[in-house]
Amino acid sequence: MTASGLGNDRLDRLSDYPFTRLASLLADQPVRINRPTLMLSLGEPQHPPPPLIDEALRANAHLWGKYPPVGGTAEFRAAVAGWLSRRYRLAEGLLDPEVSVLPVAGTREALFLAALLAVPEQKAGRRPAVLMPNPFYAVYEGAAALAGGEPVFLSASPETGFLPDLDALTPELLERTALFYLCSPGNPQGAAADAAYFTRAIGLARHYGFVLAVDECYSEIYTTVPPIGALEVAAGLAGGAGVAWGESSPWSNLLVFHSLSKRSSAAGLRSGFVAGDPALLGRFSRLRSYANAGSPLPVLAAATALWRDEAHVENNRARYRAKFDAAAAELDGRFGFYRPAGGFFLWLNVGCGESACRRLWTEAGVRVLPGAYLSRTDDNGHNPGAAYIRVALVHEADLIAEACARMARVL
Repeated sequence: MTASGLGNDRLDRLSDYPFTRLASLLADQPVRINRPTLMLSLGEPQHPPPPLIDEALRANAHLWGKYPPVGGTAEFRAAVAGWLSRRYRLAEGLLDPEVSVLPVAGTREALFLAALLAVPEQKAGRRPAVLMPNPFYAVYEGAAALAGGEPVFLSASPETGFLPDLDALTPELLERTALFYLCSPGNPQGAAADAAYFTRAIGLARHYGFVLAVDECYSEIYTTVPPIGALEVAAGLAGGAGVAWGESSPWSNLLVFHSLSKRSSAAGLRSGFVAGDPALLGRFSRLRSYANAGSPLPVLAAATALWRDEAHVENNRARYRAKFDAAAAELDGRFGFYRPAGGFFLWLNVGCGESACRRLWTEAGVRVLPGAYLSRTDDNGHNPGAAYIRVALVHEADLIAEACARMARVL
């Protein structure tokens, strides 16, 4: 029981959310620089949202009074299936929008619900394991613990290409695995899985009977090469590597998650989707019927317009490319600076992330996030994020240049 004797004690066993910890760390740290503060801790895009949003919301304002269906609209599902097919070169008709696409209120909600969907009371006679990279998006841990699973943190270090080492997973662990959260491109390091990696992960999911949940919400922010996607790899698998379609769906055991928050700078729209295994999506829809209201119809109309449009996404990418150029001009060759395969974060090795975070706030007026707040200490007493800070390149290039110059001066 909790200290008060009320509530779910699983919640009390979780660490504070990263930004709660950050606020506590800096609460008594006054800024000592007479310059505007620059907030690079939160991955909240600052680009103006596309005008398409306002246009669609106004055109569909008469629908605010209607309860929306959990499954969304046929137009939304078709727009998503069309985008996925174009983006990941899926054969026409391979992805059925009626059974393999479900709208969600942003990926945070959907990733959390995935654990309630996938984690049984027991797996192989033991407490189910939920695998996740370490560092990781905090929702993965919270979802796993609150669903009754055991969060298992898989080191994603420079030595493993910032992705979990799949070959290090033991049969004993895999047999009791119910869910594997995989983020590609990753948050915070920006590493992207290749086709061989996805093939191996999908094969393990099918062989050992667990759900592979691939968080791809940073897939559209990249410098030159579009990161490959899990659906793209699954579509090309036909036997070999322990994977065979047979009579089942090509998406068996696989769910992918996408959002408009980063792709379209529309975090406040709270709109995304989950796609993949039709059997899992049917259960996901049933779960959402109990746990969540459907996305409002005007929101779905705006989201439909955004998934059909690529011009604003290309503009978005160009702006992020300019920010990485600005950061490179100040930081290249220092703190392990590199351009990630995807996403808009810098993952900088500064020796001690917490200490650097305090110094950057007090001496530079720049707010970043300690890497240790996105990771957990392993059995050997090592926290893979402790030496790092995460820097979100969410402001315009001139402010990024100023922030990075201040960081270089202080550190």
